[in-house]
Amino acid sequence: MEIGGIGAVVTGGGSGLGVATARALAARGASVCIVDLGRSKGAEVAAALGGRSFFAEADVASADAMSAAIDAAVDRFSEIRVAVNCAGIGLAAKILDKDARPLDLGRFSKCVEVNLVGTFNVIRLAAARMVRNEPDAGGERGVIVNTASIAAFEGQVGQAAYAASKGGVVAMTLPVARELARDGIRCVTIAPGLFRTPMLEGLPAPALEALGRSVPFPARLGEPAEYAALACHIVENAMLNGEVIRLDGAIRMQPR
Repeated sequence: MEIGGIGAVVTGGGSGLGVATARALAARGASVCIVDLGRSKGAEVAAALGGRSFFAEADVASADAMSAAIDAAVDRFSEIRVAVNCAGIGLAAKILDKDARPLDLGRFSKCVEVNLVGTFNVIRLAAARMVRNEPDAGGERGVIVNTASIAAFEGQVGQAAYAASKGGVVAMTLPVARELARDGIRCVTIAPGLFRTPMLEGLPAPALEALGRSVPFPARLGEPAEYAALACHIVENAMLNGEVIRLDGAIRMQPR
């Protein structure tokens, strides 16, 4: 699919992987609806993109708020052909604490609600709009890009909730792609490794450097722009469908 001139929705677009993806899409000629929470920098990002790009405040796990954001994007752009799911939260918490008290169930549920339910919420709402698009020369009506994590495959101690939420995104990629294939809509998931995002930037510099050195090659943290470049390539490469792509420098996470 050609990116120039299309309308796109990027969740979590106020920071990290999302803002890099929004910028990359806009640089290639797309108009972008940045979806993020009100406390984010989403409005600033959208203003900097210029053109018809704009910010829509929404929690991805909210059916009503996310529906309104998608509607606003369609109203502004006439149609949407790309949706990139970058919104997500992290949770580092053991099942049992040092006193053998169990993890609060609400914390587990919140992680799954945002990362998995929120991703599916965007998929279903975006797909409902994409099916109305006229197919392009290749028969495509839309592309959905999700964000999982290598934790889906090698979750570490303390990552049960996070790994479960991202594992769910991995597991639904193929069935979503199979179902939407009849409508000319592709679905692909990126599973990033250790990236320089807000989830990691709170760590001390020595810790970040040590994490980077643990990556086989290149021995550093991934940059959001590298995720964005892959997201754009997925949009442009019609044969990428139903796949989960690890973007991790060949790292395989250890138990701790």
